[in-house]
Amino acid sequence: MTKQIERVVIVGGGTAGWMTAAALSRMLARDRTRITLIESDAIGTVGVGEATIPPILTFNQMLGINENEFIAATNGTFKLGIEFVNWARQGDRYFHPFGHYGHPVNGVPFHQLYLRERARRPMPDISAYSMPSMAAAHNRFARPAATAQSIVREMIYAFHFDASLYARFLRDYSERGGVTRIEGRIVGAHRDGESGDIASVQMENGERIAGDLFVDCSGFRGLLIEEALGAGYDDWSHWLPCDRAVAVPSANVGPLTPYTRSIAHSAGWQWRIPLQHRTGNGHVFSTAHISEDEATATLLANLEGEALAEPRTIRFKTGRRRKTWSHNVVAIGLSAGFIEPLESTSIHLIQTGIARLIALFPDTGRNDVERAEYNKVLQDQFEDLRDFIILHYHATERDDSSFWNYMRTMPIPEPLAHKMALFRGRGRTFRDGFELFSPASWVAVMMGQRQMPTGYDPVADGLDDDAVAAMLERYRQEIAGTVGQLPSHETFIARILQHQGMPMDMAS
Repeated sequence: MTKQIERVVIVGGGTAGWMTAAALSRMLARDRTRITLIESDAIGTVGVGEATIPPILTFNQMLGINENEFIAATNGTFKLGIEFVNWARQGDRYFHPFGHYGHPVNGVPFHQLYLRERARRPMPDISAYSMPSMAAAHNRFARPAATAQSIVREMIYAFHFDASLYARFLRDYSERGGVTRIEGRIVGAHRDGESGDIASVQMENGERIAGDLFVDCSGFRGLLIEEALGAGYDDWSHWLPCDRAVAVPSANVGPLTPYTRSIAHSAGWQWRIPLQHRTGNGHVFSTAHISEDEATATLLANLEGEALAEPRTIRFKTGRRRKTWSHNVVAIGLSAGFIEPLESTSIHLIQTGIARLIALFPDTGRNDVERAEYNKVLQDQFEDLRDFIILHYHATERDDSSFWNYMRTMPIPEPLAHKMALFRGRGRTFRDGFELFSPASWVAVMMGQRQMPTGYDPVADGLDDDAVAAMLERYRQEIAGTVGQLPSHETFIARILQHQGMPMDMAS
């Protein structure tokens, strides 16, 4: 006989653990389900996920979090996209914005209209037709009011924040919601002899913590999902050979930019994430192509401000757990897999795992169908993100190092090869299933990395030439005019810190 889950045990804290705890405390009935989180202050967290993508707004809204309070508590800033430097060629720059470019006309995608006009006459870069791109280029920001009617409503955004402060913020939220935190180190797990489920975890002090459902947020180790249950791991390092990162904070210099920057180096890339109190920096690299000492020296030589701490190293292997839900254990966060943070998807993968767990929340029965669905969705999400990240490396003309020669010439997954071929022909790109990144994102990266189509969709020729040209120019001018009215990113954040809880939108 099955019954409702009464005891949820979350193994590990950090961003993944406390996001899970916060969401479950919000969605599950407190009088029916007890949530316990076990973490040890002696075990450090990775903490590289300081940049996010727009779905984080949905997560915070689901929790009922006041955005201004969140920005203040996490030393947060706003993010309109990512600037990529030196990816297709050294010296190149392009911007991958949130949101879209322009608007379709009679069902014809905007980028097809742009490609048609580009074939007829000189055109500005496609970023001129993106509100977030132009605001980022001028270091300006404003949130659109709910009633906004002008182009300012297209200011799609996410956040940068201090991951440790975010975990602390969510811990406070979770504990107010009834979550119990246990401090201590887990040294083992006990399985039910009949079902093979995890019955309890063994603490270092001898105590056993029993549960009906366990959420493994133990990081790369995979304490339950791998060490106890042997779920297996698909290694993707032949496609994504970067296996280490060295990270260091630095002092802020210059304007507070509303975007992340990714700078390609000889054997990897460097992130730059601006926060209110510091800048986060890291160098993701392949140890097969550069030594850790060389990678560290490259990072320190390319900081914009003074280093505020000693660099620390993070080791990883890109890939995913073959089963992210096995028996009564669901792996969320790094225990489920890792895609390097090039497009800031680490926290989104946590959010996806949590949302799908809530949608398929089990009872104490077998739950075979729910497990299969969960694993399929997470597999698809990981593979889609994998291919999008591979695109950045493979779509390059760089031949200045063994790393880039390998990335440029390696065989790639068939779905990605198909997408690239489809785009190179007539600029066609489509969104499949639960795929995270929209066609606009594929357009941004493809065109930004010089994968220009040889043609465009012939359906676009059915539209009047002069009308299309006039529409594009009106749209470009409207963006330029609106951006000029926005406050600077720094000014907007200063207003938040001075007037927490007051409306900070730009209604237009």
